[in-house]
Parts: sequence; C-alpha cells; structure tokens
Amino acid sequence: MRAGLASVRGALLAAVLAAACLATAAAATPATALQATQLPAIAGGAGQTTRALQPVTRSGREIYAEFRSGLSDQECAVDASERWRQHFAHVPGELANRPERLLPLFGYVVEALREYHLPSEYALIPFVESGYRPNARSPSGPAGLWQFIAVTARNHEVTIRPGYDGRLSPVESTTAAVRYLRTLHGMFAGDWRLAVMGYNAGEYRIFGALRNAGQRAMDAEPEKLAVPGITRAYVRKLQALSCLLVEAGEDPQWLDAIDRPVPVLTSTPLPAGTRQLDRWASRNGHDPALVRHFNPAFAEGRVGRGDRGVEVMVPARPRDALAAFLQHATRPGKADEVQAPVFLADASDLVAESEAGAEPRTHAVTRGDSIWRIARRYGIGTAELLLRNGLDAGSVLQPGMLLQIDPAEPGDAPPVAN
Repeated sequence: MRAGLASVRGALLAAVLAAACLATAAAATPATALQATQLPAIAGGAGQTTRALQPVTRSGREIYAEFRSGLSDQECAVDASERWRQHFAHVPGELANRPERLLPLFGYVVEALREYHLPSEYALIPFVESGYRPNARSPSGPAGLWQFIAVTARNHEVTIRPGYDGRLSPVESTTAAVRYLRTLHGMFAGDWRLAVMGYNAGEYRIFGALRNAGQRAMDAEPEKLAVPGITRAYVRKLQALSCLLVEAGEDPQWLDAIDRPVPVLTSTPLPAGTRQLDRWASRNGHDPALVRHFNPAFAEGRVGRGDRGVEVMVPARPRDALAAFLQHATRPGKADEVQAPVFLADASDLVAESEAGAEPRTHAVTRGDSIWRIARRYGIGTAELLLRNGLDAGSVLQPGMLLQIDPAEPGDAPPVAN
C-alpha cells in the first residue's frame, strides 16, 4: 500500500512541478496572487526526515501564536508599569491596522529568535528601540531596527561604508542582534530580564551589579540591582508590551483583524551588475516601494560596486521557493527528504486523492519540544497545530503527549498524554 502511495506521489510531484514551472514563468501573473501550499511528505526509508519549505504568505494570527508560545513569562508581570502600558498602548492597534508593514518584520524577528530557542520577549526590543522602522535614526547616532551605534555594529560584524549602512538592513542587524542576545542569554543563565539589561547597559555593568548585590544570575532579583533607571525601565517596557499583546490576543476581534495573509520575508543576495534596487525589484517581480521600505541600508536605493552580493530582504515568491526546492532535491540522497512547494489552487483535489487511505501522522512529544519546533518540522502552521490538538498558546507540552499532525478521521480519539 505504501509503495503504491509513494509512486502516486512521485507522479503527482512531477506533474505539479511542471505546472508550477509554467505558472511561475508567466510574467503577467503577479507573484502576490499566488498562494503557497505544500505537498504531503514524500515517503522515505526509516529514519529519514522531511524538509518543509517556507511558504510565500502566512497569517498574522499564526505569527502571533508563534510569538505567544515563545514567551518566557506566559503571564503578565504583576509589576508591569502602567506608565509604559499607556506609552505603548498603540502597538496592538498598529499590528492590526498596518499588517503589511509591521507583521512581516515582526514575524521575521520572532522566527529568527525561535530558531535559536530564545524567548520571544526579545522580539519586542525593536518596538522600544525603533517602532519597528528599519530606517529609524536617532540624533545621538543609533540607527536601524535595533538602534546599534556605529562602534557596536562594527563589533558585531555589521557592514558600514559610504553608501551602505548595515544597521539599516533588517537582515544584517537582526542577524547581529540575535547573535548578541543569544550570547547574553547564555551569560545570564537564561534570564531574559538580565539579558536585556545587558543589551541596554552592557554585560559587564550588569555582572558588576550582580556581584555588588551578592546575587547570581541563576537566581537573581533584577529589580533589586543597582543599575541606571533607564536600564531598569527597559525591562518594564518589554513587560508592558508583552502584557498588551497577551491581552490583545484574548480579544476575538483583534485576532480576526490580524488573521489575514502577510508576506513571509526572506533574504537573497543581490546579483553582480545590480545598480538600482528599484530596477532589480521590478525585474524580479517585487513591489519596488516595498523592497525599498525593507532595505533602507542602500542610500537612495543605489547599489555600489562593493554592495553587490549583499543580502537584501524581500517578500518570498513562488519561484524562489521552487528554486530552493529543486536545488535541494537534486543533491545526492535528498530527493526523498523534502516537501515540494505547490502553487496551484486546483492541486488540492489531486493531493486529497493521493492521501486517501494514508494514516494521519502523529508526533510523540519529547523533552525540549515546543509547538513552534514541531510545526516547523512537519511544515504546518503553529496555529493550525494548536487548533488540531485542542491546545492554546499557553498550553504546556509534556513528554509523551501524542499530537495529531494531520487532520484526524471522523471518530478518531483526541490526543492524550501517555
């Protein structure tokens, strides 16, 4: 039965890939009009894994679920400052009212942090630093999403040269910020509050404050440390933001407002010969204004000779996902480890037929698993995985729990913990 199913899937894969190639070659078809779905995992031998490719769009509600499940503090802090709650009260509304500008970047940062198992409280830092504006500049010198000063940026391998400021690149600056936060998170025994204090004031100052207070990072009381008021307020700002978003997620109307497709952002190197960002964007099917918005690192959109090959941030497109799939699938031994991207709405019936009789996949939770990691492994959305298993963003996974990956057949029992 499984051998027959594998052959059906193989034939289906070839047909869909051929159709997808024709579809993406049609210049008249806007990339934003194509929706990305995925084929079921190709059957393979024992021990093989599946590699799910990133979709072209995802729901803002899914981004929020990923953020919510990654919070270190699942409940609002009792000492969350009312002053900072009022200061940042506009943030939930902006996420709902400007999804095309804020949610893609927010989702990009959340995913970058969760890839390294870092708390999603850190994804709130750009709200504090720049309002999630890639082109933000402070009169005192800091710039970009994460508001790096020039010397800190260079210390973290962010490129700054005439005509190009990597602090204004969400790709370069986020890579540097996540790397730094990962280091701080480890230095301070996984206490995100101490880590953001170190981000704001410098790790050595926080180590000195711990030493003077006779505290250790593993059981510290950050609120009792002798640190500058602005550093103590930094933690309170993030706590206030976290509370605002947690509370917003309890409002069905707000969830409905963000439950719309937003582009998945990805990075791609500029090819040799590129001179103008706008022209390159137009030739490659991107909205030039959107690409310029996400890549203010290039002065007036000009690409210098030394900047060719630099990674730029763009909305993912079907042709990019297809190229990545083909590149991976043609590597020796990799053809049976991937999931193919499908970009044709009418392929769903074929997929349904090929799946007839296949057993729904399940996943047994092991120590260290998270909803985000499991969803990523199987190529489904976190919100979908939660809903399918009767869970919510605050649910705690226990080792031995059996999660339903595929839709269960009518009459199937709900997942239970072993």
